[in-house]
Formats: sequence, structure tokens, C-alpha cells
Amino acid sequence: MSNPTQTEQIRSGDGFIAALDQSGGSTPKALRLYGITEDAYSGDEEMYGLIHQMRARIIKSPAFTGDRIIGAILFEMTMDREIDGIPTATYLWEKRHVVPFLKVDKGLAASENDVQLMKQMPDLDALLERAVKAGIFGTKMRSVIDAANPVGIKAVVDQQFEIGAQILSHGLVPIIEPEVTISIADKAEAEDILLAELLAHLDALPADKQVMLKLTLPAKANLYKPLVDHPRVLRVVALSGGYSRDEANAKLASNTGIIASFSRGLTEGLSAQQTDAEFDAMLAEAIESIYAASVAG
Repeated sequence: MSNPTQTEQIRSGDGFIAALDQSGGSTPKALRLYGITEDAYSGDEEMYGLIHQMRARIIKSPAFTGDRIIGAILFEMTMDREIDGIPTATYLWEKRHVVPFLKVDKGLAASENDVQLMKQMPDLDALLERAVKAGIFGTKMRSVIDAANPVGIKAVVDQQFEIGAQILSHGLVPIIEPEVTISIADKAEAEDILLAELLAHLDALPADKQVMLKLTLPAKANLYKPLVDHPRVLRVVALSGGYSRDEANAKLASNTGIIASFSRGLTEGLSAQQTDAEFDAMLAEAIESIYAASVAG
């Protein structure tokens, strides 16, 4: 089902995956960082219009191409909108040679056993059908791990792979994202438990299926090398997780075979008030630094 050219670009392309998928809850914060305060818009429709303008500005910027960015993760509303009259996912691939992904989760459930599972997604099949029609290559869904709790971590990985199987059945490649919170005291222990759970699930996947993994940069460099090398893994990407871009880049460069999938790390410093020349120059610098860290590993 997947486009072979896109699969090859994701498997072996030099570069990183841009995360442009802030959703409802984080949109006001993303706009604030971009220099647009809440008093500049009224209601969700205007808010989402502004965030789409910001994303379109990023995507149309001269540096935002497949030479450095192999894929981009979109929010559902971005997939449903257009850039210059062309559906966003089509624009990404045909005009920028960037492979489109879609964030499919509906946010996090309440904390239990020191983790947050994903909320139920009753409409997932319908969304996946729309995604396939729109030319989306893969999906992303996030859970959160807040302590080295084996019961909680197992529940997170079980849920991710269960929904991952549903996504694979539509011919899409799931990005499985069990984020370990960077500030927890037992982060290294949590990562050891997570690694074992991920390997067990990967070993059980059918031989003709592959998933991607999006992980917090580990406390121990190259802890996740067995995942990078696993035949059921198309690519391992890292989230910036609250680290500054410089810090995230430094950690990334010391993990062989892992590339970036940063959102805040990518848009840090961009603002609506910048001229296009200033905006493009700052974005190009960010892209270059994340690219360098991604290919250094």
C-alpha cells in the first residue's frame, strides 16, 4: 500500500522528521511562542486559521525540503486544509518532497500506574480511511511514562502496539511514541523497562510489517541501538521532550542511527513579526542544526 519511494526516503534518507502537530490544547501556547497572543483571535476557527498560516509559512519556506526534512507530522486539521489551493499532504510530497504523517491520538487519559495511556479512539478507522485518501504515509500517537513502573510501562506499550496493528491494517506505518518524561528521577530505569517491552512486541510482529518508534533521548547513549537495528523497525526518531534545541541536538548526535522529530526544537525563535527573510533565515539555521545532529549519529 505504501509508496515505495516514500518508504525508502523514510528508511534511509538523510535528515529528520518535522513535527507540526500541536493540537487543540497546545495551540494557544504554540501561537504565543510564535508571537500571537490570545487577544489577537476569538474562537477556535480563528485560532486554527492562524496556526495553519504559521505551518504553511514553515512548509513553504525555502529550507523546508526533502534535502533536510524527510517527513513531517501533521495535525488532523492541517491535513484537512490546503496550501495554495493544494491539500497539505499532497503539497508536502509533490512540492517539497517531504513524506506526510498524521497525528491520530485524541490526547492522554488520566494518570494510572505512573503513566498516561491514550484516550479511546472510537473513530480511528474512519480517520485512517481519510488519511489514506489524502495521501498520508504514516501516523503518530503519543503516550507518557512518568516513572519506572513496570505495570504502567507494559500497559503503554501493549496499547501502542494494539492500535499500531489497526493502523498497519490500513496500509499506513505507525509511529509508536511512548514518551518518557525527561525530568523524572528514575528515567534510566524507566528506559530499561521500556526497551525490553518494545523488543518483546517487535519480535512478535509479522515478518512483513514494520513500525517506527519515536522516543525520548535516553539517559544512556545508544541504549536504543537494538531498536535501530531491529528488522521490524523502519526508523527510530527522537522527540525533543522539553530539552532546548542545542541540548537535544547534542544528545541526538551521541545516539547512532536515531534522527530527530522535533516540534518546539524546530520552531524555537520563529515569530509572526519577523519579515519573510528573517523567518526563513532563522528556520534554515534551525533545520541545518537539527539535520547535522541527525546525520552525526
